[in-house]
Amino acid sequence: MGPRSTSGLAALAALGACALGIACAARAATATGAAADALTPVKRQNLCVTEGAVGAAAGATLKVDSAKMRAYVNVATRQIIDAHFTYLGATADSVPLGSGAMRRQFGLKLRAQDACNLVYVMWRVEPESKLVVSVKTNPGQSTSAQCGNRGYRNIKPKRASAIPVLKSGDAHTLHAELNQAGLRVSIDNVTVWEGALGPDAETLNGPVGIRSDNARFELELKTGAPLGAAPGSLPGCRSAAADTE
Repeated sequence: MGPRSTSGLAALAALGACALGIACAARAATATGAAADALTPVKRQNLCVTEGAVGAAAGATLKVDSAKMRAYVNVATRQIIDAHFTYLGATADSVPLGSGAMRRQFGLKLRAQDACNLVYVMWRVEPESKLVVSVKTNPGQSTSAQCGNRGYRNIKPKRASAIPVLKSGDAHTLHAELNQAGLRVSIDNVTVWEGALGPDAETLNGPVGIRSDNARFELELKTGAPLGAAPGSLPGCRSAAADTE
């Protein structure tokens, strides 16, 4: 076979450059996706506690020892929240829910528009170990004085798996990621709940947060990448009475 023509060599060079470009583009896209999915630690000063108390320990560790705790992150972020926590058992006093039920639980809030309109991912400890995803909607209402414990709708998953039984001293990571109406929940990097939340959840607009009832924890909280919202675009911390349920 004779020597390759100049034009043939140029074509091969162009093809190699194209392939290299695709590879570079793929690497760039991967890096961009990794940056978008990077989690940011939540400091105590960026956590608005609307009921109970959240203390600060060494580093980014937060402590919860209130029978009722409600809080949200006062920074606009992607709808991703990750809590690496150690369960420390029951609080000294136990307080029933608004429904009268006595429950021990810890969970995450997404699209927490206000106390009447938000998404809950709750890890129930007692009286039954289970993961429950709920959408709470009460159009035209925003405070617990208005909606109380009304408007909850438990969502059936498309796929789900069993969760660990939570015992005092156990450490786990509870992670939730909401994309439009699709929610994925994982425990220790294993998906345990996945499904669509429905149109009601799509209308909600608010930050991520945490909630607990009658349970003590130490935790490190992380969220999705900040969205760079202008100062004042999220409300200042609401009063404790506004976020009871």
